[in-house]
Amino acid sequence: MPSTESPSRLRQRLPWIAVAAVSVAALLAWRMAGRDAPAGQFQTAAVDRGEVVSRVSASGSLSATVTVDVGSQVSGRIQSLFADYNSVVKKGEPVAKIDPALFEAAVAQSQANVMASEGNLARLQVQAEDAARQARRSSQLFEGKLISENDRDNAVATARAAAASVQQAEGQLAQARAALRQAQTNLRYTDILAPTDGIVISRAVNVGQTVAASFSAPVLFTIAQDLRAMEVHTSVAESDIGRLRAGMTASFTVDAYPGEPFEGRIREIRNAAQVVQNVVTYDAVIDVANPELKLKPGMTATVTVIADRRDDVLRVPNAALRFRPEAAAGGASGAPGAEGAGRGAGGASPGGGRGAAAAAPAGGAGSGGSGARGSQARTMRVVYVLEDGAPAPRRIEVGLADGAFTEVTGGELREGEPLVTGFAPGTPGAAAQGGRGGPRGFRIL
Repeated sequence: MPSTESPSRLRQRLPWIAVAAVSVAALLAWRMAGRDAPAGQFQTAAVDRGEVVSRVSASGSLSATVTVDVGSQVSGRIQSLFADYNSVVKKGEPVAKIDPALFEAAVAQSQANVMASEGNLARLQVQAEDAARQARRSSQLFEGKLISENDRDNAVATARAAAASVQQAEGQLAQARAALRQAQTNLRYTDILAPTDGIVISRAVNVGQTVAASFSAPVLFTIAQDLRAMEVHTSVAESDIGRLRAGMTASFTVDAYPGEPFEGRIREIRNAAQVVQNVVTYDAVIDVANPELKLKPGMTATVTVIADRRDDVLRVPNAALRFRPEAAAGGASGAPGAEGAGRGAGGASPGGGRGAAAAAPAGGAGSGGSGARGSQARTMRVVYVLEDGAPAPRRIEVGLADGAFTEVTGGELREGEPLVTGFAPGTPGAAAQGGRGGPRGFRIL
């Protein structure tokens, strides 16, 4: 017997049936919207002409071009100081004084030794002259057969011994005079003099402090020769060092003047490598003029060097290279090269730092970016132009890239065409793509 439902139970199920129908309709609409997205659901940007600048960023510290450590060659107690922090000194001016009492006593003792050596030499010289005279007389008497040969030989030997004693005394006198000069030099070293013109940037001693120069000269002051000419020592990663060379212009900022850029020029790139947190870096030295003395030694500098640039070239936003129309449907793209478009040169890292040049030039030489691997085949990319409300693929050849734009060196693209850079916010495609298609997205894929 067929079952029957009461009208009351049927009325209770009607709301659930209506909810299910609405849900199915919404799901179908969402799927159709993802596949046949109207033009209003895309974000676009026109192909234009402009500059593309590849930059290398690094950090470093400022220092004076010539810095001299002033030390002491003798040990002793600091008696007085004549210079302090920021003192302007001239070459040869005294900056400190070591207690000279012990050194003055050493000079007096050496002078006494010299006097004693001179007296001893004079006595021996007189004895030598007398012995030489006796030897001459003995020789004359021996010729007259008045003395024996033995007496003559004794007189000659005595004269020669006296002459040798004179030579020994002369050597002792020379030693005493050398000791005197050493003592006088040590006494002069108690006056610590500035070795160059400059400004005292560091003082390491105080009055009454004892310095010991037994093994190495202790540093008392640090003098910067001229703070109007300074240099920046930067740590450039090995992936970027190949794009720098001597003579390039560099700009940098310091925390003390965040809104004021300073300029310099690369003087040299030193070959000595340094490993910092498993990253190989090289020191690029940048000469900087500091006429207003705003910059001070030790300041941290954030340096930017323009490694390459293209002016008035056809360019596309990097977001257009990352756009993938299949994101809305979640399926594989039927357009050729779509995978390369999502993973290619458009994924340049922002800010112009390491890897700012994300695409290899047309010649196939890599420029150090995340998408540049030195492969000529990878310079071909695919972008999408909005035609009749739908994205149409275009093959292009890319060159230099920065954090926002990539140079177009060839292909099917024309200036002014609307490039699709992403899905409009709130559309199913934008949700599926996860923010990768926005015009300012810098996520590397």
